[in-house]
Amino acid sequence: MKLAVNLVYQDAALLARTAEELGYAVALAPEGYRSEAASLLGAVAASTDRIGLASGVMQIPARTPGLAALTAATLDALSGGRFRLGLGVSNAEVSDGWYGVPFDEPLRRTREYVDIVRAALRGGPVRYSGRHYRLPRDGAGSAPLHLLTTPLRADLPIWLAAVGPKNLRLAGEIADGWIGVFTSPALAAEAIGQVRAGRERAGRTMTGFETLPCLPTAIADDVTDAVDLVRGQYAYLLGIGDPERNVYVALARRLGYVGEVEKVHDLVRAGDRVAAGAAVPEGFVLQTALVGPPDRVAARMREYAEAGVTTLGVMVSAAATDTAGRVTILRRAAQALRRAGLAED
Repeated sequence: MKLAVNLVYQDAALLARTAEELGYAVALAPEGYRSEAASLLGAVAASTDRIGLASGVMQIPARTPGLAALTAATLDALSGGRFRLGLGVSNAEVSDGWYGVPFDEPLRRTREYVDIVRAALRGGPVRYSGRHYRLPRDGAGSAPLHLLTTPLRADLPIWLAAVGPKNLRLAGEIADGWIGVFTSPALAAEAIGQVRAGRERAGRTMTGFETLPCLPTAIADDVTDAVDLVRGQYAYLLGIGDPERNVYVALARRLGYVGEVEKVHDLVRAGDRVAAGAAVPEGFVLQTALVGPPDRVAARMREYAEAGVTTLGVMVSAAATDTAGRVTILRRAAQALRRAGLAED
């Protein structure tokens, strides 16, 4: 199993260079309240030589598929063929509230989006007639989407972020990798089973398919100290929008934290983020993060590998620490991977 790092925009280049030196396979740029992915990845591409780069993830409602394809081709060319296009349909609140884009039929919308991106990366003029996307819009335009980026990699990997069973099967069917978040080894195994079903539906195997859950990470000798470092990130995500449409709330409920997650959400909505962080159940964090002393983290890494994970995302962005602290997390996670017997020679 390999490691990936989830970057923080303030020190992205330094973190990516450090991860590259430590043998990490991929650096992912998140997209959300703090930063967008493409600018950050451009800076990282110029600062590194070997580490793979991925958007983790670009939000489908934020960009037309044509722009996503052009962005992917540009980043791939600038990085010497190191880019992977991570895409996610996001959620109803972000789709509507941020971008004014309907959230209806997210699976069909994702399928059409990926169809167009792949067609553009093949290099020819793109004409497409779908339910959600039509290129050209009037069906007759004389200047269809046509990428002229050099070089253009038709097989540039596309990874999909997915949580629900149908979306996971779709990822297996049409993508080259899956990006997960906040998942336990058992839930990762279930998710990979759904991905496998999608691969089989498309007549494909899991060979070469990337499975990459991203986990909040804090390594400290005391488990509670490590948990405390990531509580704020959990509170932030659990407090987004309507709890009935929040995928992180749904995950917490599925793991048995029903009343507790309602309390966290209410505290976030009331503006008391400190209390919300303190109310995040420790058990929820222990199940879905890499936290604690090195031996515990190494043991958890083995559990994820046994579940079928090919690359484990180290979310240094989730820990309440500074640049030096994030670098330390990267180093200690790499040491834990070796201690687990999973590092590649």
